[in-house]
Formats: sequence, structure tokens, C-alpha cells
Amino acid sequence: MTLYFVLVIIFCLFSLLVQIQSSTIGVSYISRLLHTQDRERTSPSVQVAAVRSLVNRLIPSHSSTFDFQIISKEQCGGESCFILTNHPSFNGYGTPEILISGFTGVELGAGLHWYLKNWCGLHISWDKTGGVQLSTVPKSGSLPRLDHNGILVQRPVPWNYYQNAVTSSYTFVWWDWERWQKEIDWMVLQGVNLPLAFTGQEAIWQKVFRSFNISNSDLNDFFGGPAFLAWSRMGNLHGWGGPLAQSWLDQQLILQKKILTRMHEFGMTPVLPAFSGNVPAALKIRFPSAKITHLGNWFTVRSDPRWCCTYLLDATDPLFTEIGEAFVKQQRKEYGMTSHIYNCDTFDENTPPIDDPDYISSLGAAIFKGMQNGDKDAVWLMQGWLFSYDPFWRPPQMKALLHSVPLGRMVVLDLFAEVKPIWITSEQFYGIPYIWCMLHNFAGNSEMYGVLDAVGSGPVEARTSENSTMVGVGMSMEGIEQNPIVYDLMAEMAFRHDKVDVKTWIDKYSIRRYGKLVSSMQDAWNILYHSIYNCTDGSPNKNRDTIVAFPDVDPHLIVVTKAHSGGIKQANTKWASLEEETDDSYDKPHLWYETSEVIKALQLFLTSGDELSGSNTYRYDLIDLTRQVLSKHANQLFLKIIKAYQSNDKGGVDKLSRSFLELIEDTDALLACHEGFLLGPWLESAKKLGLNDEQRRQYEWNARTQITMWFDNTDEKASLLRDYANKYWSGLLRGYYGPRATIYFKHLIQSLEKGEKFPLKAWRMEWIALTNNWQLGQDLFPTRPIAADHALNISRWIYDKYFQPYSDHAYI
Repeated sequence: MTLYFVLVIIFCLFSLLVQIQSSTIGVSYISRLLHTQDRERTSPSVQVAAVRSLVNRLIPSHSSTFDFQIISKEQCGGESCFILTNHPSFNGYGTPEILISGFTGVELGAGLHWYLKNWCGLHISWDKTGGVQLSTVPKSGSLPRLDHNGILVQRPVPWNYYQNAVTSSYTFVWWDWERWQKEIDWMVLQGVNLPLAFTGQEAIWQKVFRSFNISNSDLNDFFGGPAFLAWSRMGNLHGWGGPLAQSWLDQQLILQKKILTRMHEFGMTPVLPAFSGNVPAALKIRFPSAKITHLGNWFTVRSDPRWCCTYLLDATDPLFTEIGEAFVKQQRKEYGMTSHIYNCDTFDENTPPIDDPDYISSLGAAIFKGMQNGDKDAVWLMQGWLFSYDPFWRPPQMKALLHSVPLGRMVVLDLFAEVKPIWITSEQFYGIPYIWCMLHNFAGNSEMYGVLDAVGSGPVEARTSENSTMVGVGMSMEGIEQNPIVYDLMAEMAFRHDKVDVKTWIDKYSIRRYGKLVSSMQDAWNILYHSIYNCTDGSPNKNRDTIVAFPDVDPHLIVVTKAHSGGIKQANTKWASLEEETDDSYDKPHLWYETSEVIKALQLFLTSGDELSGSNTYRYDLIDLTRQVLSKHANQLFLKIIKAYQSNDKGGVDKLSRSFLELIEDTDALLACHEGFLLGPWLESAKKLGLNDEQRRQYEWNARTQITMWFDNTDEKASLLRDYANKYWSGLLRGYYGPRATIYFKHLIQSLEKGEKFPLKAWRMEWIALTNNWQLGQDLFPTRPIAADHALNISRWIYDKYFQPYSDHAYI
């Protein structure tokens, strides 16, 4: 390093443009692990080379514009950081203009993004949500100059976590290396340095269980199908969607090695899985004296033993430690490297049989012992979701589990902190280091939703609270490729020391998102910020809109009343489930804002269309917003159908139901205008991984089943997880949701004609038969947008058709 660079860095340390604050006490607890990881990280030259390759993939025209170098934490002021300076040797086109220094390759990538975002107006989102907006980046040789003092940005906490245990199934399941490479690049640019790395673990398990006399055929009933592996891994189910072909296991292991290699090249800390106690049934036969519990039902219909009621090896049994140790060692042998952090969620939706704190403490100690025997530096990363939903975990039980391992050897993910922060109610997890996470999305549902104020302030409040044990921020969504604004802001919180003025941030966001200042769009986003992206009612975002989660209800039991709120007529409904013994088992559609305000935002989007129609990011947002407005309109239209039915108005039911089905067709045509809303890519990517016709049929069945029934059903009883992973995708509406609604409306009309009770059984049987046929279907769906250039015209046509007649927006 030249003397110039040293002087620049030293000067930057005394000219901070980002406030530096001391680390939390939680960081001191994990300092030993951080030192170990720093020592074992791949060489600086490898990390710099990885970032240079990223630049070539992101913006190849500027491949020589940026220079990179790895620096120490001491040069960063004791924390991970990146530093931006004008390059001293810049003398015109073709020479480096900006020098980016950072502690790891991740900091270098994050620094690159920080510069392009804040000085060049670049915007990055997933391809399916509009992709990268590059039009505002000046040509090489004329990039904006920095202040001569330079810019230093430190991480306020060491880790930026990414993924959920189920993201691997809801989003990543069909990805090839090309798609994974894009995602890893996205992670680096967002500063993610602590991602889960769960791909390919079944091949490792196959080798481990073989050493315990479990054959490959024994595992056919253990592993779930590709789209359901996440829940097979967690011990919620077995065999559903399987068995897995050996070719799948081998392919996924090869893919995992590529993923890990690239993550390590960037200096990331990938989190590997650990043994949670979930075992194949054959283990009970091979080890009859082992403490193996047959678990209860997990959402199957009639407790079907073909895939419910898995087996859990008690952590206090010596065999548990043996298997846990063998699994960690096999991963280290296979991958040749480890970051020493292992994820294990033994009790995620599997409640311990005994609530005695001493017993729970012994379970936790035994789980960790298996990790530690396999890796002496092991640290247990655990999702804190169980503390959010399971009343079993009262303070004594929580403390027993959290204190069952040495301090600094467990880190908890406060998984739903933007809505239900556990760090507050648990006295900062009773002194255990934790990561503040934004869950945001369930099952990859398509819904415009967010809690931006909580995202922009929650991590700062947690970190600066008294005796804070926070050690990171994270994004723990169940599915990605939606709501890019939410993830743009959350990613920034990995480097933010102060709370964000969200209103000012959103004004800048709309400029970066579309590549130009359009005042009407800033007004539109201000409305969306105060409505759609300001959900403060505490309800999780599980989309139950009528179109995609059609109410499985007896229409006579739905109570429809009218009330006025803020000048707009709202419908307060009591939805009754077909499970007549309780009407609480049905999730109601969620509405947390006034639809009239969002319609005004849509008007502003449409008036801005002539100026922005060439922008892919604009087209995605326009379609998503139009879809959002239509979906809420459909909910109210359904209630009008129910009201007509309850009034014995056959003509009204017939007319309104035809309008509902027409709305589905119109929505499908709208969604067909952007690749982010297509069913085709999901199905084709699944089939692409099959090596023969049989595998292609199996994988497509997995893909179709996950987004419809999800789990098992009988001829007369629908899956308990039906529509959980629903999607607003073109092809799915036209091919499945529309025909399903048609069946229901047909039975409504027939019951009125015959003067008979609504035929619950007949409706359900016909719906299930439709689903079974659709899941086995081989029909093709477009993988590219249809009439993408007409997205604006279609949105305007939809607005005129459905909302223009209701200028006062009282459209119930």
C-alpha cells in the first residue's frame, strides 16, 4: 500500500461522514468467533478478483473505472467498513476514477453499490421486480467526484444476515448456477455477509446415515420432494413429493459447492445446517433402544401416515451427539471449509414433550455438543420464530434453552422484529446475542405490503438500547422477488447508524427507481408510504385475497355488514369456514389501508406513464399496483355476490359472478405483461432440472402443488395448507383460480334454483378434482411477457373499466 493510500485512510478516520458508534455488548460475546473467521478468510487477492468479476457482470462498460483493495479492521477504525475516495492516478478515460477500500470483498461490493446508488442514481432490484436501472450512471471517465476527504462507512454491527429456512423451497428450489450467481452478486452489493447455505444437504445426509446402517432406499420415504425439502429438513413431514432421485442429490451437491466457493471468494460467512434430531423411520429399527419419538400431525388431512408424524431423536440420547458430530464433520470434509456457524431449529413447530427447564437445558446442551464435537469453534444459529408463536416458550423455558450453551456460542434470529420484536419482551434474549430481522413475506405471496417506518428505525432502536446484545441485522423473508422498496431500505440498515427519514428516502428512491425525477411519482410513492407500506396492525402478510385464496366457506355463514371509514365504504365481514365447528380456521383477507388513497396513487402512476413507459422498473410497479387495487376490488365484489345469494337474488348472483370471473381474466392479461408475474418460468425451471420424462413430471407436479393445495387432501376434504403459497401469476389465474371460482359460483346458482342448501361436499369434491387434474397437467405457459409494451395501455383500460365510474371510490 502506498503512503498516499495510508494517509487518505487515516484522514478519513478523522473526517467521518457516517457517525461511528461503539459496538454492543453482544458483539463482545462473539469476538472470539469474529477473530477466527477473520484469520481464516480467503486471501485479499481472491476477494478483489471476485469483486472485479462482479463489476464485469453488473456494469461491464465501467470495468476499469473502479479500483479495489482490502484493508484491515484497524484501518477501518476497528470495525468492518468500506472507504470511498477519488483515485489518485485518474487522468482521463480508461484509468480508474474511484478507489473502493474495504475489510472484505462484501464491503467492497457494498461500497461499489453505495457509490453508484448515492452518487450516480443507480437502482438495483431482482430481475423479476424490474432489474437494474443503469441509465443515470455517467459514462466511464466522467463519474461524479467525491469530497477530497473521502467517505468512510462502518458497519454498526458485524453481520448482515439473509434468508429463511423455507426460502430454499419457496424461491430457490429450481435455481441453476446462473441464477445463484446473480443472487450472490445481489447479496454482495447489499452488504450481506451471513447467508444460509442449505442447498445439497440431502447428499451429505445420505453419506452420514449410510455410516449408521441406513440404506439409500430407507431414505426414499424420508426426504420430501424438491419443492418441500425445507419442511422435510425441519421434521414437519416426510416423503411428500418424493422420492428424490440420486441425480437430484448429486446435482444439488455440485451446485452447493459452487455456491460456497463463490461466497467464500467474496469473504462471506455462509451458515451451514446442523443436525436437529429429525431421523428416518429406519433408524428406530436399527437402534431399537434409542430415544426416538413419533411426532404428531403437522397439517396433514386425517393424520395420513404416508407423510405425517415424523421421528425425532431425543437430544439427550448419546446417538444424537454421534449423528450431529458426523454430519458436521462430513460437511467439513466435503466442502473443505467452514465458517463455524451452524443453523439448527429442533423446536421449530415441534414443541418439546416436557416443559421442565432442566430437561430443556439438557436438550440444548446436547444439540450443541454434537456441533462442537464436529467443529470445536462451532456457534449455534437459531431462528427465534418459536418464541413468537408457541405459548410453550415462557420465560423459564426460553432461558433454559438460551443459556444451555456457553455465552457467545449461540446467536438468535429475532425473525419477525419489524412487527413482533422479541428482544424487547425477553430482555434482549436474556443476554444472548441476536440479529434483528425483517421477516416481511410469507410463502412468497404476491402482495404489496411493508412496515417501512419500523424498518427504518427498529434496528437502530434495538442497537442503541441499554445493554443491547444485538450483533446484526437481517432479511428473513420466506420468499423473495417482490416489494423491492422494502428490501432496498432494509439492506441499507446494515450500514445505517441513525434512523432513516423515510419520507425523504422515498423521494430519492423514486428517482433512482425510474432514472429521473417525476414529481407525480414522488406524490404517488408518498401515498403508498402512508398506506400500503405503513401496516401497523400487527397482522402478518399472508395474502388471503379472494382470487388467490378462494374462501372455502358456506355462503349462508358469511355475515356481511357495512360501515363507513374515512369517507370510503368498507366491508366488515365474518368469514365462516367449512369446518363448521369453528369459524376461526379461515384467514380473512387483510386490508390495513383506505383503498381510495391507493386508487389515487394508481391515478398518479397512470398520468406519469407517457414519461416512464420505457422503464422496466416502472412497468413492474405499475402492474403490481394495478393488481393490488384489482385484488381488493375483487374482495368486495365477492361480498356483493354473497349478499345477492343470501337475498335469493339469482340474477344478481349470475351477473356479479360473471363480473368476478371477467375480472380474473383481465388481471391475468395484465400480469402477462411482465416476467415477474408469469407462471411459466416457475414450471419450466422445475422441468429443466429433470433428466428424464419421469423426473420432469415429478418436478412439475412439485411446482404446481406447492402453489395450489401445497399438501395432501382427500376426495372430500381440502388440504389444511391450501393456497398458503398462492401467487398472482399469469396462467395461474386463467388456468386454476378462475375455473375454481367458476365451480363455486355454479353451485351457488344451482342451490338457489333448487331451493336447497349450498352443497358443501359437491363443491369441495369438484374443486379437489380440478386441482388434481391441474397438478398433473402438462399444458405450457409463456416464459416471456406477452405485449410488455402495452402494460400502460392495459392498466389504463382496467382503471377506466373498474374505477373511473366510481369517482368517489365508494364502490361497494
